[in-house]
Amino acid sequence: AVVSTQSGHYGREEKQKIRSFYEKKEKNAELQKKIQLSNLQNQARLKLLKQREDHLDEVVVNTTEKLRSMTSDIGKYQNMLQGLITQGLCQLLEPNVLIQCRQKDLQLVKEVLDKALKRYTELSKLDVVIKVDEKTFLASDIAGGVQLSARDGKLLVTNTLEARLDQIVKQKIPEVRTMLYGNNPNRRFFD
Repeated sequence: AVVSTQSGHYGREEKQKIRSFYEKKEKNAELQKKIQLSNLQNQARLKLLKQREDHLDEVVVNTTEKLRSMTSDIGKYQNMLQGLITQGLCQLLEPNVLIQCRQKDLQLVKEVLDKALKRYTELSKLDVVIKVDEKTFLASDIAGGVQLSARDGKLLVTNTLEARLDQIVKQKIPEVRTMLYGNNPNRRFFD
């Protein structure tokens, strides 16, 4: 009777070991399945984010091209240059300023300079001596705009159309994303 009890005990222990072995295997299989599903979801999420980012980049490229075409309308572009110069002067508030532009914009900048200077004086009640750089020009492949400097280049305001677009994109990209893709349910901060 002692032998049969021992063998029954060993049989139960073996059954328990086998059961726990297969339970562990089952749990590991479930865990691997969850990990695999999570990896697939993350890959899909990253792919979607990449597509959205590519789309936003395309919107920026298209906007840059539209800016380039705006410079062909001389009247609008002159007004824009005048505003960019006036704004740059207001940002610097310096008595001596050097303006750089694209070589093909040199004549336009000279034409709008008096209006920009007058507007700046009205706004700031300050006088300024402006010199247009006729030797060093901005790159010809930019869309347009000006760069103003003072104190031998130590103070610099880049008011090119690309610089302005970059500034706007940084400020407005959350709004553009919402317009294109709707509200992000995971977004927690709206500053």
